[in-house]
Amino acid sequence: MPLNSPNDSEHGGNESDPRLQLTKIANPSEDFEKKTSSKRLKDVEIYVPIVFGTIAFWLGKKATETQSHRWSVYVRGATNEDLSGVIKKVVFQLHPSFNNPVRVVESPPFELSECGWGEFEIAISLLFHDDVGEKKLDLYHHLKLYTENEPGPQSTKKPIVVETYNEIVFPDPPEDFFSRIQNHPSVVVPRLPTTFKLPPAPIEDLHALKRGDIKNHPLSQWFINFSEADELLKLTAARQRVQAHIVKLRRQLSVMDELPQTFKLDSD
Repeated sequence: MPLNSPNDSEHGGNESDPRLQLTKIANPSEDFEKKTSSKRLKDVEIYVPIVFGTIAFWLGKKATETQSHRWSVYVRGATNEDLSGVIKKVVFQLHPSFNNPVRVVESPPFELSECGWGEFEIAISLLFHDDVGEKKLDLYHHLKLYTENEPGPQSTKKPIVVETYNEIVFPDPPEDFFSRIQNHPSVVVPRLPTTFKLPPAPIEDLHALKRGDIKNHPLSQWFINFSEADELLKLTAARQRVQAHIVKLRRQLSVMDELPQTFKLDSD
C-alpha cells in the first residue's frame, strides 16, 4: 500500500504553522450563463472563509499494525459557522485501500472519520448550490499522523492537527445567490447602495442554520485559532467597502451617460 511511514513523509504538516490561502473562483461556464436568468453583480466579490484539515489521535495500547490512529478530515467555517448555505456537499477521496474510498457528505458537519496507520493525500471537492454559478472547487490535504517536532512516544490525549485557512472568492456573483446569502454568517459580502434592487431573499430557517454550525463540536477544542485570519478578514472588509464604492460610482456614471447631451454640457 503506497502510504508514507513516519520517516518518509514528504509533507511535514506542522500543527503550529497553519497555512493560509486565497482561492479565486474562475468565471462560470457558458452552460450556466445560458441556463440562468439571474444577472451578475459586476465588480462585486463574495468571500467565504473556510478551514480544511485533519485531526489524528494515536490509539496507544489499542493500536495495531494496521489500526494505529483514529483520524478525522473536515471542512469547516473559519469560526465554525455553518457552510451549507454555499456548499451543497463535499466529496472526500481517500486512499484506494479503504473500503468505499469516495465518501460523499451532503450535510454539515462536512467531515468523516476513519482508522488507519499510514499518511496519504486526501482530495476534497466542494460542490456548490446551483445558484452559486460554479460547479466545484478541488482542494488537497495531506493526512499527518506523526510529528517530528516532539521527541518521545506519541500521546493518546494530544492529537496531531494540521489545518489550512482559505478564503474562497466568488467574483461577479449572480443576484439570486447574493440575495440569498447576504445575511448568512459564513460569508463576507459588500454593502451595496440602497438604490440597488435585488431579488427578494428567501426566508431562512434560523433553526436549521444553527443546527449546521459546529461551535459545540466535540473536536473544537483542537481547532486552530487563526489569528492571521482575523487580519485577512479585516482586509477583506476593507476591499468590500472599496468595491461597494466602485459599484456606486459606476451606477452614477451610467446615469450620467444616459442624460441628454445638452444637459451634460450645461453641467460642465
